[in-house]
Amino acid sequence: MAEQDSGTAGNGSGLADTDAGAGAGNGDNTGAQFSVLTQYIKDLSVENPNAPQVFQWDAQPSLDVQFSLNAQKVADEMHEVAVKIDVTARSDNGVHFVVDLTYAGLFAARNVPDDALGPVLLIEAPRLLFPFARQIVCEAVTSTGFPPLLLDPIDFAAAYVAQMQAQQGALAGATPQGEA
Repeated sequence: MAEQDSGTAGNGSGLADTDAGAGAGNGDNTGAQFSVLTQYIKDLSVENPNAPQVFQWDAQPSLDVQFSLNAQKVADEMHEVAVKIDVTARSDNGVHFVVDLTYAGLFAARNVPDDALGPVLLIEAPRLLFPFARQIVCEAVTSTGFPPLLLDPIDFAAAYVAQMQAQQGALAGATPQGEA
């Protein structure tokens, strides 16, 4: 770390870590700063509704994995970002297991431009949270008596772009366009 340029302290995303400028310089701390304050399980539900019969079923279950993101401001320069992951394994015999997890983190965002705040909160923050959420899902599934489930990585940038395109399409569809 001794070779780090003091003018470009950061995490590779173009945003400086809040610890980098805490006591530095002339007090004009105007660079964008983004850091994780804490992360936590907000909600976790694990169900194995057909135990012990499920362990006698020969059918291979199909997996349905859904995720959603939520970001909300909780204080000045502080936001909570939550990654919700729902996993259901079912076959013709019935439900094998269900895992519902909401994993969240508190993030400090100082001097982040408004146009960059959405991508920071809905791409970078979930990218930091996901490995931990993935591990919790894996352990929860294993605790139900099933083999470990390793979720594939999620491309949060692609999901963000798709969400923005869908919102723009909805706005364009709602706006009447005149013809000459």
